[in-house]
Amino acid sequence: MERPHPHYDRLIAAARHAGPATVAVAHPCDRNSLEGALDAARMGLINPILVGPAARIREVADEARLDISALPIVDTEHSHASAARAVQLVHEGQASALMKGSLHTDELMGAVVATATGLRTARRLSHCFVMDVPDRAEPLIITDAAVNIVPTLADKVDIVQNAIDLAHVLRFNPVKVAILAAVETVSSKMPSTIDAAALCKMADRGQITGALLDGPLAMDNAIDPEAAAIKHLVSPVAGQANVLLAPDLEAGNMLAKSLTFMAGASAAGIVLGARVPVILTSRADTVQARLASCAVAVLVAHSKLSGARILGS
Repeated sequence: MERPHPHYDRLIAAARHAGPATVAVAHPCDRNSLEGALDAARMGLINPILVGPAARIREVADEARLDISALPIVDTEHSHASAARAVQLVHEGQASALMKGSLHTDELMGAVVATATGLRTARRLSHCFVMDVPDRAEPLIITDAAVNIVPTLADKVDIVQNAIDLAHVLRFNPVKVAILAAVETVSSKMPSTIDAAALCKMADRGQITGALLDGPLAMDNAIDPEAAAIKHLVSPVAGQANVLLAPDLEAGNMLAKSLTFMAGASAAGIVLGARVPVILTSRADTVQARLASCAVAVLVAHSKLSGARILGS
């Protein structure tokens, strides 16, 4: 039985209130991806366009007894073509978000970042998990756990700004970013601590905007007020962060999955920095996590169109 996740319920309700976004679902050729799109459509979150080999999609639907008769299908030959065509639907104005089907993440993201035909902006692409952690008063954003393997300082500027922008869409007030490391002091032997110090100074100088930043902070000092007090850390972020910037992908991924599989949290995943949000789901995701991923993407898509912060409005 799934644990209740009230923050996700609120996200989903806000997205339903905002209205469905049209989503190009790239290569939904297994039951999980097809059912995920249908569940989100039934909830009124998205209007899916299924992009992939039509015969194969219908075969999967028949085997799983899923009714896709009302959904448009754009026929393609294979997964690479599915990714390229889904991106093209965005260029044509027919879709305002992308959703990963049963193809590899690299295939979809390859089409998104393609130089001539992709969806790049001036901002580097990055991934955010929006975590619903039991007993937390608000959701928790963890970045980057899926796209940037060993980000440079310049990469981290975009990664943290993407997360801050998402936090504003989700109505975090204020946005409090903890830049994680193993320790809370700057050490020349630990590059992540030097990056943390530089990012904080960049925020002071207006190169990163929209949030309070502090770092380096160890995980306990970032989220636990008592741990921060014991270390005599006086800042508006220490002990109460709602955005966690991991030093690299491995640390971010392990942190998010530890919360999911050991603390009962749920993780909604989204890629930001492209012209439209990209929904990345995993076969291990619960139904509620998939719906929450769609809800986050819908809110981001609407905010891009209107400039509004939707959640809580």
